[in-house]
Amino acid sequence: MHVIVIDTPQLGDRSYLVHDGAVALVIDPQRDTDRVEAAAREAGVKITHVAETHLHNDYITGGLQLAKAHGASYLVNAADPVRFERQPITDGQSVRVGSLTVKAVATPGHTHTHMSFIVDDGEKQAVFSGGSLLYGSVGRTDLVAPADTVGLTHDQYASVRRLVAESARDASLFPTHGFGSFCSSGPASGVGSSTIAEQIKGNHALTDPDEDHFVRELMANLTAYPSYYAHMAPINAKGPGPADLSIPESLDAAELTRRLDDGEWVVDLRHRVAFASNHLKGSVSFEYGSGSRFTTYLGWVLPWDGKLTLVGSLEDVENAIRDLSRIGIDSPDAAVGADPHALAPDAPVASYPSVDWEGVLNGKAEGDIVLDVRRAEEYALSHVAGAVNVPLHELLTRLDEVPGGKLWVHCASGYRASVASSLLQRAGRNVVQIEAEFEDAGPAGVPLEKGALRAAS
Repeated sequence: MHVIVIDTPQLGDRSYLVHDGAVALVIDPQRDTDRVEAAAREAGVKITHVAETHLHNDYITGGLQLAKAHGASYLVNAADPVRFERQPITDGQSVRVGSLTVKAVATPGHTHTHMSFIVDDGEKQAVFSGGSLLYGSVGRTDLVAPADTVGLTHDQYASVRRLVAESARDASLFPTHGFGSFCSSGPASGVGSSTIAEQIKGNHALTDPDEDHFVRELMANLTAYPSYYAHMAPINAKGPGPADLSIPESLDAAELTRRLDDGEWVVDLRHRVAFASNHLKGSVSFEYGSGSRFTTYLGWVLPWDGKLTLVGSLEDVENAIRDLSRIGIDSPDAAVGADPHALAPDAPVASYPSVDWEGVLNGKAEGDIVLDVRRAEEYALSHVAGAVNVPLHELLTRLDEVPGGKLWVHCASGYRASVASSLLQRAGRNVVQIEAEFEDAGPAGVPLEKGALRAAS
């Protein structure tokens, strides 16, 4: 048995190609299936089966399209309310994939119909746990409905124990979530691989003997998750179409200027400091960079089904279109070029200062406001004395709560602060972006506080 890991670090997930040297099973593929197909070609194997551990909440699946393209059996829980043809699979059922045996194990918790798969080649096992058992954690249990969360958390506790009981101790564990995805119920261990035996020793869901205590602790640590998640499972149940990764014809200067004038969402993909120093007035900053934060925050902050225009280099536009397709944002328009002003010479430009913590200490005047756009739980742990907290993902709906005056905007690293600063400037506010790590604030001499939330008022 060979397992090929297909990482999607932009969303914090993994997909898998499992093969015996001739035929392969694909588990939890993302929508851009060309990566899976490339891995299969390189391995010299035929994709005969595709399986889903659950109806995903954080991305659009490529499973249906991949199965259609290869004439593969599409293994989906018989209890999932889907609108497409699949090979229904039930708890305890086994399927042969060449010389491999694939056993389905019902593991409700992340969703009601979650299914894990134990793959056995006669000598060793691999456990594909989706959003059930993660490295050092488990999948979150609050994505289905608030009324279901308590019951699903109890289910999760029982499910991971059952999965472990049915697996070999030396079996390798391959979860889908837990690599940065908000589908994790808490911070995963950060390791790149693990076994069932290692999880028995160190995973709190397996070491906590008190189920009620586990449920209370997990639920107490459930934090906000991206708003676009609400759209993913319904699309996955309906049967998503293929990803369109084509690059649109670049907008001309007049059209780009019109969109800015009309207040449409024009997204600048350049580095956030370059944006701060000079950008098209009315555009917003979502630095593409490595892509590790771009998709999650754009999908969380901007209207999911709104009209979108990307502005950036060809490479960044190509990567952004691919990444956005994974969360169902299809076929955005684009203006391709390294210099936004050259793309719309007649459009007005804007800028705002970008400073470090020393710049804050030297420049902030009495009456100015420090705006912390981190999540509420981050703010509660430690924050700048007197800072007001409006999490980035709530900013557009709470603009009227942001105090008047000059705003010094920060987050944990600078990324969210850049997005927030651009949104605030677009709304007519006077902003300074703090381009610094929050952990450096105290050592720089910035007074800090802990505890109670001070929200905007």
